[in-house]
Amino acid sequence: MKKLYFFGIKFNNFQIKDFTKVISKKGLFVFPSGPGLSNLDQNKEYLFALKNSDYVFFDSGYFVLLLNYFKNINVKKFSGYLFIRLFINYLKKNRNLKILSVDPSFSSLQKNYDFFIKIGLKKKNIINYVAPKYNLTKIEDKNLLKIINKYKPNYVLINIGGGVQEILGYNLKKNSKVKTSIICTGAAISFLTGEQAPINNIVDKLYIGWLLRIIYKPNVFIIRYFKAFKLFILVLKSKISQKKS
Repeated sequence: MKKLYFFGIKFNNFQIKDFTKVISKKGLFVFPSGPGLSNLDQNKEYLFALKNSDYVFFDSGYFVLLLNYFKNINVKKFSGYLFIRLFINYLKKNRNLKILSVDPSFSSLQKNYDFFIKIGLKKKNIINYVAPKYNLTKIEDKNLLKIINKYKPNYVLINIGGGVQEILGYNLKKNSKVKTSIICTGAAISFLTGEQAPINNIVDKLYIGWLLRIIYKPNVFIIRYFKAFKLFILVLKSKISQKKS
């Protein structure tokens, strides 16, 4: 498997065939977006969290295209949407697994809980938690840490915004007494529950999820994706190394 180092972050060139093996691993799973990666030279905490993640996926189609066309580096996109879709299918076959879902609001909590029930998870194995508004100068959550240590979930699914969830995930990984899988897929589950833009397999494969999100919520995503153009400069200027495992 090819590994790529960008700003000291070890990206894994995962394929769908790798999912079954990877999902059994413990540690921090992150899916950095184009807007997130474009800010690596300024957001040191975010960069540190990504560097200390165990599995970093090529979620950003924009980043993949930049690597392919401007650095002649051939990697495959493995989006948070694709991962969460495979993860849900995995849960359907392993219904005794315990899930802790970290949600951005009570509305999202209810939709995600209902979705887990719909796919056949047992009520006793679903733990929902509404994330508070974190202090961005020190992103931590002692209450969430207590819940993880008490209930010992197999998976902690963090469904909050990028740039925050990765730092929170690293903090949980570092301080938890329980070894678990912490998955930072952000809004990905909301594509399945219908809470966000109706992204599907075709949209994901064509790398146009960003466009659908702009159409769905232009006031939120136009500025966010406009800022991601800075990633073009970072990629051009950076020395990017590759290594086969």
